[in-house]
Amino acid sequence: MSDGENGESGRSGPRFRAAPLITSASMVGAGTLIVLAGLAVGGGHLLSAIRQWISEMEVPPSEQARIRWNQAKAAVAAGTAAWQDGPGAPEAQPPGDS
Repeated sequence: MSDGENGESGRSGPRFRAAPLITSASMVGAGTLIVLAGLAVGGGHLLSAIRQWISEMEVPPSEQARIRWNQAKAAVAAGTAAWQDGPGAPEAQPPGDS
């Protein structure tokens, strides 16, 4: 029995036609370009809206962050002092008051 009698040719695996593969690849490429254009337009609009929102704020975000950081440092200092003094420690009196 030869290969021709079984219906097999010298090649193995599926046979693909080139035209549908080229068409699908070009459609995927075109779709990718459309998605990238949409992301660019949407991202540009989002960035513009955020910049406008920040410029309309009374207190800029950098100043708000500085205020919150100082509040956090004060809270840590107060907590540390309370922890070191213990729950039953008397209040510290300023020097010279007896």
